[in-house]
Amino acid sequence: MIEFRMPWRNESEEGYRRIAMVRDRLQWEKEQGISGYYHLPETEEGLIGRVESLARDGLPREVETLAVIGIGGSSLGAKAIDRALRVGRPDIKELLFLENTDPLDIAEKFARIDRERTLFLLISKSGGTIETLSIFRAAVAHFDLKIAGRDRRRIWVVTDEGSPLWSFARHYDLEHFAVPSNVGGRFSVLSAVGLVPLTLAGYDTRSLLKGAAAYGRRFWSDLEDLLLHKALFLAEHRERYPMNVLFAYGSCLEDLSAWYVQLWGESLGKISESGEQRGLTPLGQIGSVDQHSFLQLIVQGPQDKTVTFLKVKEFGRDLPIPALELKYLESSAYVEGSSLGMLLEAECDATYESVRRHGVPTDMIVLDRLDEEHLGELIYHYELLTSATAAILEVDPYDQPGVEEGKQILKERFRQISGTKD
Repeated sequence: MIEFRMPWRNESEEGYRRIAMVRDRLQWEKEQGISGYYHLPETEEGLIGRVESLARDGLPREVETLAVIGIGGSSLGAKAIDRALRVGRPDIKELLFLENTDPLDIAEKFARIDRERTLFLLISKSGGTIETLSIFRAAVAHFDLKIAGRDRRRIWVVTDEGSPLWSFARHYDLEHFAVPSNVGGRFSVLSAVGLVPLTLAGYDTRSLLKGAAAYGRRFWSDLEDLLLHKALFLAEHRERYPMNVLFAYGSCLEDLSAWYVQLWGESLGKISESGEQRGLTPLGQIGSVDQHSFLQLIVQGPQDKTVTFLKVKEFGRDLPIPALELKYLESSAYVEGSSLGMLLEAECDATYESVRRHGVPTDMIVLDRLDEEHLGELIYHYELLTSATAAILEVDPYDQPGVEEGKQILKERFRQISGTKD
C-alpha cells in the first residue's frame, strides 16, 4: 500500500461540502461511462490472458525486442512502467519506443533493431496519428516488411475499433486489440495500450491491475480523502500556486514524471464552462539530481509552486558506501557505512523538510516497494486526482481541442506542398 503525507487539509464545513460534490461528480462519471478508465482495473484481466495465449502460440519464438511505435498517451505509460521496473530484470524483453519523428533518433533506433528478432507494435488510439503512421511507413521500407506475407505475424496493432488503423489491421489480417472508445490516450495505460506491450515484455500486468483496483476500492469507500483535499487545494489556490512540481527520487522514475506531465497538462489546461482559460502547470524533477539545480528556484524564487515528493523505500537492490581513508575528503565521511539507497531516501526527507520550512505547500507519496502493484496504485491515484481537480476547475479533462488545431494546420501545409485538396 502507498503512504500519502499531506499536511494541508480543508477542515471547513464548506470544504467538506465541495469535496462531497467532487466525489459525487466522479461517481457519476464512472456510472455514466464518461470516461472508461474508471473501470479498467476490473475489466482488463481477460485481455492479459489473450495476450499471454497469443505470445505462446502466435508470436515468433525468436522475438526478443518489442518496437513500440506510438507517441504521447500511446507510449508514455508503458514507457514509464518499463523504465521504473526494468533494472535487475534480465527476464524482461527489450521495449524500444519509437515516438518522435526526429530522424537522428529514429535512425539510431532502427540500427539497434534485429529485424528477425523484433515484433513491431503499432499503437494509435485515433488510428491516424501522423507521427506514428509516418514512423511505421519508414519502418516498413527500412526493414522491407512484407505486411501481406510472411511478416504478418510480426506486426501487431492497438487502436480504436473502427479507426483507419483498425481497418488496416483487419485488411492485412494483423493481430489487433481495441482500446475502449471512452478511454482517452493519456488515461489508457491500464488498457491494451499499456497492457499489450508490458505483458509481452514479461511484466506482471495482473499485479498492475490489482494495485489500481485496490486503490480504487479504497477511494470509492471514502478511505482516500486526502486525494480530494489535495485536488480542492490545488484548484482553489491556482492563482497563487499555478505550478505543481513532482520531485521524484530515483532516476528510474524520470519517465513516470513525463507521464504525469502529459496527464496533468493536457487534461487540465482548458477553457472552463464559464469561458476562462484554466489549468495547472506540471513540472517533473528528479532527486537528487535537481536538488543541485531547480531546488534553488523552489526555495528562494517566487512562491508560486506546490511540490509533491515521491520516494521509494525499497528499490530491490542497493550499493554500500564503504569506509575508506581518502585524504582531503574527510568532510563527506559522515555517510560511510550506510548505502546509496539510504542516502537517496535521506536526501528526499531532508529536502522535503527544507521546502516545508520555507512555506511552500508540500506533500509526499511513499512507495514501500518499486513493483507492478505499487505502480498500479500510483497510476490510478494520479488519474483520479486529475479528474477530481478538473471537476473543481470546471473543465473537461478528457478532450484536447488545443492540440487538434495544430494538427489541422500541419495537414493543410502538407496539402499545399503536395497540391492535394483532400
